[in-house]
Amino acid sequence: MSTHGLLLAAGAGTRFGGPKALARDADGSAWLLRALAALRPCAGITVVLGAGASQAAGLVPPSVRAVLAARWADGLGASLRAGLDAVAASDHDAVLVSLVDLPDVDARVTQRVLAAASGASALARATYGGVPGHPVLLGRAHWDGVLATAVGDRGAGSYLAAHIDRVRGVECGDLASGADVDVNTGAGLQPGGVRA
Repeated sequence: MSTHGLLLAAGAGTRFGGPKALARDADGSAWLLRALAALRPCAGITVVLGAGASQAAGLVPPSVRAVLAARWADGLGASLRAGLDAVAASDHDAVLVSLVDLPDVDARVTQRVLAAASGASALARATYGGVPGHPVLLGRAHWDGVLATAVGDRGAGSYLAAHIDRVRGVECGDLASGADVDVNTGAGLQPGGVRA
């Protein structure tokens, strides 16, 4: 049994000021590379690109499969569908879904979620102080259900809410805040790959 890492990095980052797949910290560190590194404990990684895809693709290491969400502008649901479709032909029995804009979520979080649940029927997600977050583990048995409910800006949230009694929460608040960055506060964050 194996779990494939799935990074969603297709959004335009409208509130942030540019595609987060191209964002860098003040020191020049690329968010995309940091998010991919967090998924290294998985058995392979796929990243879903959209806005800024041609530039972001240049950052993706050869060991990572990059796919384009043709309808990325439709929202998170389109990105998740593109990613699950890309992984569907593989022999992986689960995917671990994460987002590009989680600056303090690292491989330790990934390892903890992977250690807590596995297999085609698994449903699990990291929690931070009891608050659900990412990454989210989706066993293959749930992919069709997730695909049916992932529309607009909704990813797997609706499906997970409908199956809350089966979702295993994996507390990771001692490892990270799990907070995503939606708005550029100007604290050294650079959209669009522009370095400070």
